[in-house]
Amino acid sequence: MITLLPALLGGAAGAIAGSFLGTIILRWPKGLGVARGRSACDGCGRVLAAVDLVPLLSAIVARGRCRTCGAAIDPLHWRMEAGCGAVGALAIGLMPGLGGAGWALLGWLLLTLAILDWRHFWLPDLLTLPLAFLGFTIGLWTTPVSVLDRGIGALAGYLALLGVSLGYRRLRGREGLGLGDAKLLGALGAWFGWQALPFVLLIGAGLGLIAVLAATATGRRMVATTQVPLGTFLAIAAVPGWLAAARLIHGAG
Repeated sequence: MITLLPALLGGAAGAIAGSFLGTIILRWPKGLGVARGRSACDGCGRVLAAVDLVPLLSAIVARGRCRTCGAAIDPLHWRMEAGCGAVGALAIGLMPGLGGAGWALLGWLLLTLAILDWRHFWLPDLLTLPLAFLGFTIGLWTTPVSVLDRGIGALAGYLALLGVSLGYRRLRGREGLGLGDAKLLGALGAWFGWQALPFVLLIGAGLGLIAVLAATATGRRMVATTQVPLGTFLAIAAVPGWLAAARLIHGAG
């Protein structure tokens, strides 16, 4: 049962977080920082006023365009605000308190990582390492996993994909799996424990296979060197993998 007031607060916090995280997704791959300089229109360069930066509402009022030059504003901004708002509302509405805050932070970071990897095949340490840290801190109030299982999960998740990466490089003489994927799986181990990792990997690999088959069916040529954003599929599979592990191993409802 969702509690209304915490859900509203979580949704508002999520929309604000989504505004910031959307800026990260758009700026970081271009080598631009997010801490310096005020937000400005990409078309005319006008510095955006406070009225232009109200999450979701500003996009609706301006119909997704700059009020000065009429240039289209990247829809990723309002999509991230809406997505993070929904995550925050569900997480904190269903579990008010530190536990819900933990689920919200996890969801916001996973959404950001999923989009970054989908768009740029990039899982930055500045997101994956804090994600792991949060698994050992606020994650203690979020998922009922012992510290030992979290530690084993973090180590096992990282080493498993590190071994795959090194093995592929040795056999094929080229990179086949980025270390960002290994760090992401290790971070998920810190949240969910080692028991959930096989389920996360299985679901993530299945989603990746479906994506490849769908791309092939639409006429896209897939070759041995075609990149697949494994991190995106691991991020999507994280919570379903945890729920599967909880039901099948721990007998949780």
